[in-house]
Amino acid sequence: MSESVEPQTLQNRLDHLQELTEFTERCKKQIHDIFETLGWSPDYKDPNQEPMEQCPYDPGHRVPVRSMEKHKASCVLRKMGYSAEEQAEMYDPSVCYESSSVRSFIMDKSTQHQVILKARSAAPMMRMEGVFWQGQYSGQPVDVPQNHKRAICDLTVADRLALYDHVISVNQQKEAASSSNEDLYVDLVSKLQRDDEQNEPKTHLELMAEMRDYKRRRQSYRAKNVHITKKSYTEVIREVINVHSEELARQWKDEEDESTRSEHFSHKRLLEERRSASSESHHSRNRRHRSRERSHDRDSKKKKKKERDSRSPDSHHHHDRKKKKKKKEEREKEK
Repeated sequence: MSESVEPQTLQNRLDHLQELTEFTERCKKQIHDIFETLGWSPDYKDPNQEPMEQCPYDPGHRVPVRSMEKHKASCVLRKMGYSAEEQAEMYDPSVCYESSSVRSFIMDKSTQHQVILKARSAAPMMRMEGVFWQGQYSGQPVDVPQNHKRAICDLTVADRLALYDHVISVNQQKEAASSSNEDLYVDLVSKLQRDDEQNEPKTHLELMAEMRDYKRRRQSYRAKNVHITKKSYTEVIREVINVHSEELARQWKDEEDESTRSEHFSHKRLLEERRSASSESHHSRNRRHRSRERSHDRDSKKKKKKERDSRSPDSHHHHDRKKKKKKKEEREKEK
């Protein structure tokens, strides 16, 4: 019974396919007749229409050719999870180095992962004091961070230090290679002239560059500074907050001391004014007392002078004469 069913099913499929083919041909003929009636061509293209291309990161995006590079840069950031606000804050740093001698380095995802793996393999397997061990490196590849926030969140301190050392070493190798090639082709006269110019006093920018290079240290030296290299982002922010808090506390204490000093000064000034007023009143009382004493002295001097005058010989002789005269008068009365 199965052998009788299979040929019938196959025949039905062939009949359906024939019907669909005939229907398609009729539709094509109708469309062709419509184009002929309107005078159109199936291959017509608008000359003013810009050519479109498909985005390599999203097949559903078709954008003009002239804006494809800009769209690809925005689309890949969107695929990596960057929001529109974060993309608006980003900028291309290559513009800053176009007319300068500063060397730049472009990091991709594979290079970043290889650098981290190399540093991890060179690190000790067990935890050791003063150096990074393998557990502090990232094991899985991550996208290259495009801002500071992603660099802090996606990469560890050990990862960032390894990437920094790699970029420094690559730029130093390029600089050494370019200087060696320059020595092969440079004119000796111009080189001597440049050496003479270098003997002149250095400018402020050159001194700042030398100080910056002097402050740079090797990885082994930096790794010994455990209080700096092994701190997490939270610890660094906590220290920053503590520093600001101490500064605010110091300012508040200075303000309180200043207000206390001003109050003490005003209180001292008030006391001095009171003392000056009391001293003036005491001085006036002393002057009145001295004036009374002077007047009393004058009176006593006058009185003493009168007494001395009464005790003088002339006055005594005059007094005897009065007595004699009085006795004489009394005698005459008796007669």
